[in-house]
Amino acid sequence: MRALDAARDTCERYVPGLLDALAEHPLDTLERPASPAVELFRTHGGPALVIPKTYSGLGASPLEAVQVTRALAAASPSLAVATTMHHFSVATLFSLADSLQSGGVEWALLEGIVEQNLLVASGFAEGRPGRGILEPTMEARRDDSGKGYLVNGSKKPCSLSSSMDLLTASVALPGPDGTSETAVLLVPRQAEGVTVHPFWSSWALAGAESDEIRLTDVAVDEQQVMRTELGESGELDELQTVGFVWFEMLISASYLGIASALAERVTDAGRGAVSERARLVTRLETATLLLEGVARMIQDGETGNAALGKALVARYGAQDAIGDTVRGAVELLGGMAFIGGGDVGYLAAASHGLSFHPPSRAGFAEPFVEHVGGKPLRLA
Repeated sequence: MRALDAARDTCERYVPGLLDALAEHPLDTLERPASPAVELFRTHGGPALVIPKTYSGLGASPLEAVQVTRALAAASPSLAVATTMHHFSVATLFSLADSLQSGGVEWALLEGIVEQNLLVASGFAEGRPGRGILEPTMEARRDDSGKGYLVNGSKKPCSLSSSMDLLTASVALPGPDGTSETAVLLVPRQAEGVTVHPFWSSWALAGAESDEIRLTDVAVDEQQVMRTELGESGELDELQTVGFVWFEMLISASYLGIASALAERVTDAGRGAVSERARLVTRLETATLLLEGVARMIQDGETGNAALGKALVARYGAQDAIGDTVRGAVELLGGMAFIGGGDVGYLAAASHGLSFHPPSRAGFAEPFVEHVGGKPLRLA
């Protein structure tokens, strides 16, 4: 399939040999706990993918990152979902390094990620009914020296929990007036008090290592803290917005890749009438064009509050198109393809995961309608 082949070519250009290495393993091996996929991604230099060349990274553009993610997801959905968390975390870091808020630590950290192939997990809040997606699940208190913090809390699920070298996490910091402010922490995996606990019990996307990360009196100093703040109308600050735009783009591209793998099976086998195949691929490429539009928006420097609204519209449009593609592909492949092996059923099941990533469609509705009416988009 032309578009998927083009995505594979981009992947080969940036992380040569990775797709071939993944192809040596059956899908059920790549998708189970203790999958070899994440380590293959690391050893092939994948952690440097979206880090700009200024920081010694591979310098893939947002558009190329969408293509690479699509190709990886077609080979291993769990790998694409897991590494999306890494990519949007480092995108936040290099955005900070380029900003006036930079303390200089970010530059060295990014170069360390490249040189040592470090993986960064994301401990931002999600998936808790009745609570905001940006409401921290971790709290900090001043340590005895008054120069640092002790952090407690957990993130579940947290992809890359087994393989991460660094954790980025949102945390509530105590303010001098008794209130709290939200900040982002950088915590090394080897820090005392960081532990991993079983959480993910589904067989779908089990290779993403989405278990629970707990922090128990983990010591951090001020250099590990990136302070954030909401705008006057409750909108996210610049760094949170950049990260969210990258996240929505790449997590959607992950599920685009899953749908692409199913659609390719249809086109390669010539299943159904030519008009049915054309309709299927048209729907799939509708999702592609939406996500490529977000990528070009980032490349043009449009990453503010209005851009976040556009990114979320693209995500939900892509989500609908991906769902249509998966349903159509499974139907055209037929019952024997579904029962004759596990791959078709697995890909179809895994494709539903996009609807579970934040923000939920219901939670987005009211802020979006207000945004359409002229207000800033508020997701806090």
